[in-house]
Formats: sequence, structure tokens, C-alpha cells
Amino acid sequence: MTPDKDPSGAARGERAGRDKDLPGSAWWERAARGEATDGGRRRTAPKAPERPRRQVVTSPRTTAARRPRYPATMEIDEQTRLGEVYMRSLVRTQFRLALFVCTVLSCLIGGLPLLFLAVPGLRETRLLGLPLPWVVLAGLVYPAFVAGAWLYVRQAERNERHFADLVERR
Repeated sequence: MTPDKDPSGAARGERAGRDKDLPGSAWWERAARGEATDGGRRRTAPKAPERPRRQVVTSPRTTAARRPRYPATMEIDEQTRLGEVYMRSLVRTQFRLALFVCTVLSCLIGGLPLLFLAVPGLRETRLLGLPLPWVVLAGLVYPAFVAGAWLYVRQAERNERHFADLVERR
């Protein structure tokens, strides 16, 4: 027995010919190039052991557990606390709008007598044979009311659209 051989007769580092089949060995690299031989015969590199195929495990439930959908419209219909909050916010918004429109119209209409008191020359001014205060009260006040009503309805519908979006978005 020589120091380069073990009792089985394999070269040092090769235990009975098994290490040469391991990937990364010199024999493996020669075999990959087509130069490896085994006792005068050409030998192909052994295939690496195949890994077991991975199994994908899925659950029939593909989404996380969700709360049952309870629309805000039901909250409002059933008059729960949340529904009351929603309705209170809508009523408060509409009330604020009504106060704004009424305040503007009151200032315009209520300011006319103050204007005529402050400027006496306007009281005696005639337009088409009628005193100016009568023309303003008969001809300009009603269109101002119509414009205020139109503004109120337009803004109230906008508030209701925003409220409906808020309730549906929840």
C-alpha cells in the first residue's frame, strides 16, 4: 500500500471512486468538457440528483377574512348612531347653506331702506314716472329672490351629491 492510496485502492481524496461523481470535482469538470474517461471508456457526467418538485398549497379562500358589508345606507335607515352622525352632518351643511343665502338676501333687501335713508336724493329720483324705491322694490327684489333660490338649490344638490359619495364610499 502506497501513501497515495487507501486500502480500497482509490487515490487519496477519492473514496472508492465515489468522490469523482460529485459536482465540482476535477473529474466532473473534465466530463462536462467531454474529456473524462473511466478505465479507457468515455463516461458522461452523471446527472445531478433532481430536487423533489415543490408542491404549491393553496387554500380555497384566497382573500383575507372580511367583515360583512354593511352599507351606510342601512345605518341611516336603521337610525343607528353612525346613521345619526351622517344625517346630522347633512342637515348641518344644508342649514349652514340656508343661513348663508338668507343672510345675503336679508342684507341686500334690508340694506335698501338704509340706502334710501342715507341718500335722500335717491328717494326723489323718478324712473319711467315712478319713484326709484318703488321700481327697485317691485322690479329688482324679486329677481334677487329667484337668484338666491337658484343658488340655494344648486348648492343643496351639490351637498347631497357629496353626501351620497361619502355614504357609498364608506
